[in-house]
Amino acid sequence: MRILRVPGVYRPQGDTWLLRRALRDARLSESRRVLDIGTGTGALAVAAAAERARHVTAVDVSRQARLNARINARLRGLPVRVVGGDALECAYEQPFDLVLANPPYVPSSSERVPERGLARAWDAGGDGRAIIDRLCDRCPHLLTPRGSLLMVQSELSDVDATLLRLRGLGMKAAVVDRETLPFGPVLRARADMLQRKGFLAPGQRDEELVVIRADRTE
Repeated sequence: MRILRVPGVYRPQGDTWLLRRALRDARLSESRRVLDIGTGTGALAVAAAAERARHVTAVDVSRQARLNARINARLRGLPVRVVGGDALECAYEQPFDLVLANPPYVPSSSERVPERGLARAWDAGGDGRAIIDRLCDRCPHLLTPRGSLLMVQSELSDVDATLLRLRGLGMKAAVVDRETLPFGPVLRARADMLQRKGFLAPGQRDEELVVIRADRTE
């Protein structure tokens, strides 16, 4: 699937396509309501609409990303509603059958999450969990009683902690896909720092990405 990207928007990479594969394998029905958190170029929102989800809402704090998502949806004639703001703070009229999330998950040298700039797409505090933990905690309130979350993250941001947090909120959670990929520019640039902090083994230059599926079971 070819996706256009405007300057200043996170380029779809291996994590995007891994989550896209999990979305395809989830086999959406036509009646599904889908929320794409941090939509970026809109690649996943467009994919969900192409899978015949009836209502797709794409949210991003970045104005450029929202423009980009609208462009990609309109080029394909797909019905995607694009909304501005922090997706974890927005009020929604109805819960969703499926939430898609490719949140920032890269550990950084600062505990603070950036408020502007392209680094918002990947920097996630000192342990890489600043956004993941918020997402887990909000997730049960975003979903219909039998709704599901599909989220991609790196092994560097503690996959087991995510599974335990989701299960502690009463959800059924498991890893449904994984792939090991070489470092991109961001991780290459901070590999020494991550090794000093114990996130990487000496000489490690690849990471395992996983897709976690969490289901409400009421």
